[in-house]
This record gives sequence, structure tokens and C-alpha cells, in this order.
Amino acid sequence: MDIIVCIKQVPDTTEVKINPETNTLVREGVPSIVNPFDENAVEAALQLKEKHGGTVTVITMGPPQAAEALKTTIAMGVDNVVLVSDRAFAGSDTWATSYTLSQTIKKLGKFDLIICGKQAIDGDTAQVGPGIAEWLGLPQATFASKIEVNGTTLKVERMLEENNEIVECSLPAVVTVVKQINEPRLPSLKGMMRAKKTEVKMMNAAEIEGDPKNMGLNGSPTSVVRIFTPPPKGGGEVLAGEPAEIVDKLIAKIKERKII
Repeated sequence: MDIIVCIKQVPDTTEVKINPETNTLVREGVPSIVNPFDENAVEAALQLKEKHGGTVTVITMGPPQAAEALKTTIAMGVDNVVLVSDRAFAGSDTWATSYTLSQTIKKLGKFDLIICGKQAIDGDTAQVGPGIAEWLGLPQATFASKIEVNGTTLKVERMLEENNEIVECSLPAVVTVVKQINEPRLPSLKGMMRAKKTEVKMMNAAEIEGDPKNMGLNGSPTSVVRIFTPPPKGGGEVLAGEPAEIVDKLIAKIKERKII
């Protein structure tokens, strides 16, 4: 089976900086890593390939330096990588990002499964994977903690807040995975040597034949108006006494503050 994995290069969480004028992440000079959830997506794809055969292709949208993130996945054992990079993509929100990735996937041709991490740690929206599914008109299963493929049927165990849910759909499909699905493998020495020699394939806006009205800042229906650090919360109050007494005190406090 042919699997496509979408990844993102993100700033190391210990070095996150915000440009106060543009309200965007400062990426220049900041250490970057492969989004951790996307490493789980790559591992899931590699395990499926080892079981069913086929190929694993990893794509990312980003500036030229995002090629380093792709080389990390080559060292893990993927077959092909594609960097979608163009100034026309600058300022993309999740709508424009998922559109650009979906257009790239269309240009790549045949595939059986698309896997994404559940969310990027620099945005935490969990919208790009489902967005790709919508643009491509494919069934989707999110928050996957287990993936099984039987012929043209996909079976996914979804990790929800209070329980797990098992769903089935036909391939091709889109899946987003949680970290509990696996433990990503470390790059092998052979893989690192291959990554060093690999020339990353690049595609620009013209090559993916996307509609400019859906790409970049102009194609993004959302925008960041302001970013700020919330003020620290004040100290709370502990109510002591027997349970019934505490309830009476709590009700009195609520009425005093006119909450009810």
C-alpha cells in the first residue's frame, strides 16, 4: 500500500518566541524539530509498510529549512520526501495549509492512506488533518491509537476523553494519530547516511496548480489579532468543615458574588 504522511517542522517548545508586531512565531534563529505527533504518524506508516508492503512518502509545507525535518524522516526509513515551498504560502492558516497539502497530494497521484499527527505543538488546532480529508472528499478517523488495514478496509481505534471508539471505513482515507499509538524509532546509521545524500524534491505553487485564493495569507479566512500571556490567577479560598456545612458555605459564596 502507498502511504502519504504530512508532517510539520515546528520550533522547539523551549524556544518559542512571538513577534509582537506581526503576532506570528519567530522562526529565524530558533531551533526546530519535527512535530512530535508527526513522528508517531511516520512510525505508524512505516509499521504498516513493514506489514503490507508498499511505499511511504512524507510531505511538508514550509520554508527551505524544513528540508531538514524531511531528512529526519528519511533517516527513520521513509521512501520519498517532498517539500512544498513558496512565498505564496506565507501566512497560511489551517484552511490554506490543508488546501495546499491536499493539492500536493493530488499531484503526487495514487495513494491508499494519508496519516497525520493529531495536531502541531505550535498551534494545537488539530484542524489540518481533517481539513485535508475535506478538501479531498475522503473519510477520516481522528485521534487514532491503533490502525489496522484489511484489504480495502481501514479499522481504527480512536482515543476519546472517556472511552475508546472503534470505527471502520473504506480506503483511501485520512487518519490522525495520538502519541499513544507507538514509540517512534530512532534513525539508523544507514538511514542517516542516506538522508545526508538525499536531495529533497521541492514543489512550488505553480507546480501544485492550486487556486491562489485558497493559499497563503490572502487565502486564509482567519487571522491572529493579538497574542498575549494571560495574567496569573489569584489565590483561591478553601472551605473547611463537614460536607453539608461546606455545601452551605459554597452556596452562600455563590449568592454573595451573584453568580446565581
